[in-house]
Amino acid sequence: MKDAAPNEPTRQLLHTRQVVCTGYLRSDGLIDIEGRMQDIKPEVSNTAFRIVPADTPFHQMTLVMTVDQDFVIQEVKASTEAGPTPVCGSVASAYSALKGLRVGPGFKKQVAGIVGGVKGCTHLTELLGPMGTTLIQSTFVMRTETNRQRREVDPSYVRPRPWVIGTCHAYHPDGEAARRIWPEGYANEAQAVRIVAGAE
Repeated sequence: MKDAAPNEPTRQLLHTRQVVCTGYLRSDGLIDIEGRMQDIKPEVSNTAFRIVPADTPFHQMTLVMTVDQDFVIQEVKASTEAGPTPVCGSVASAYSALKGLRVGPGFKKQVAGIVGGVKGCTHLTELLGPMGTTLIQSTFVMRTETNRQRREVDPSYVRPRPWVIGTCHAYHPDGEAARRIWPEGYANEAQAVRIVAGAE
């Protein structure tokens, strides 16, 4: 990292949060998404329940979410290796209630209804957001190949609308990226957008 310019303020490290999400294809055809969250402070933290030494995890938590090929949750295992209170880990079993939920549009809202607030752990529940997007990224090649095979068997097969369309500026329904990733549905999608906007 380059040195700060002479007129720029210096910085002092206060806190580091690391979130790491990893996707695995299991031998039984299911998919595991493992999420890990860790908070570390460079100074001693004196909490109501314990003294956390510097450079020691203040929070350290793990979730393993197992889904099928349709993104339906089969199992969720939660664990808290470090937390600020002695009862942080006691809510881990609440995450098994996510079984049967499908990862897709509205996922985070449904999760909040099941394990949000006092029904869960703030950090574990937040971790499910990036785990959901990690599932999408982890299965990109698999889904692309599945669609290719379906088109070979049935040339009239039209893929469902890709979830990413309409989620950000780059994938605007009337934009070039949408046209490239979903050419079979782009014309209708773009026309619908123009009608809503009053352009037609």
